[in-house]
Amino acid sequence: MTELTEKIVVVGSCMIDFITYSSRLPKPGETLEGSKFEQGFGGKGANQCVTAARLGASTLFVTALGSDALGHDYMKKLKDENVSTDEVLIKDKIHTGVAQIAVAETGENSIVIIKGANGLLSKNDVKNAKEKIQAASVLICQLEIPMETTLEALKLYNGHGISIMNAAPAPTDIDFDIFKLCDIFCVNEIEAEAITGIKNVSLINGQLVADSFLALGCDIIIITLGAQGVIHASQNDKRVVHAPVEPVKAVDTTGAGDAFIGALAYYLAYHKNLSLNDCIVRANKIAGYSVMKTGTQSSFPYKKDLPSELF
Repeated sequence: MTELTEKIVVVGSCMIDFITYSSRLPKPGETLEGSKFEQGFGGKGANQCVTAARLGASTLFVTALGSDALGHDYMKKLKDENVSTDEVLIKDKIHTGVAQIAVAETGENSIVIIKGANGLLSKNDVKNAKEKIQAASVLICQLEIPMETTLEALKLYNGHGISIMNAAPAPTDIDFDIFKLCDIFCVNEIEAEAITGIKNVSLINGQLVADSFLALGCDIIIITLGAQGVIHASQNDKRVVHAPVEPVKAVDTTGAGDAFIGALAYYLAYHKNLSLNDCIVRANKIAGYSVMKTGTQSSFPYKKDLPSELF
């Protein structure tokens, strides 16, 4: 078996975010005048990787960028964030992934993504990074790249360290092998509903939802509930545990779930003495800091700016 390092490996997506801010989200067919526009770096994989790196983790990113100016800019950005780009691939004749994000004054958002180069990240690309993936303490995957590529990464890594499968964005069709291939399966309310069919996921029906995921074969299920906090359960202890969050003034929730995942991976890799619940509580706090600033990666905190008790 490959000797594990304290490195976190992310197999996932890069997106350039085009963000508009307005008083509320537009209704279908409606045009709203906004108050501000920003362009930034995003994509669930990159967001999670950058969060972990800013907390002090050694990170490696397996991803695909387009052969355009946006891809060139993103490569430089990842290097500036101290993310290893050894497995960041440039795909010819296709654009870098983009996300159109609308943000309301309440902080809520709606997002449309176009995968671009992310859709070309292949099983062979993952196989070529096999040794580096298997050496990681924690592997993170999501669903902004082809499902077969994500499955290949989880299969290669199975039995090594801790794998986190973030089933985002909400899948319309999911391969059921994925539940048993990962150690931790993490979703938000919308993703939980899409997979289980249970409506209005909340603390009230949290046990029912968790039981549904455990029945699908998940070893550990984590469900993020925004301002209601996080619930989690496992095959070893099927009772739902609630990890509340401290109330904060949210100005932009974009990327908060990614900040949570990246922080969770950091604590699992670098603070092995902590219980899963303690890791979740601390990851909640990191996500809480991110929603108090606008932007996606621009809102993710650096270790030097956080209270020492988090470390």
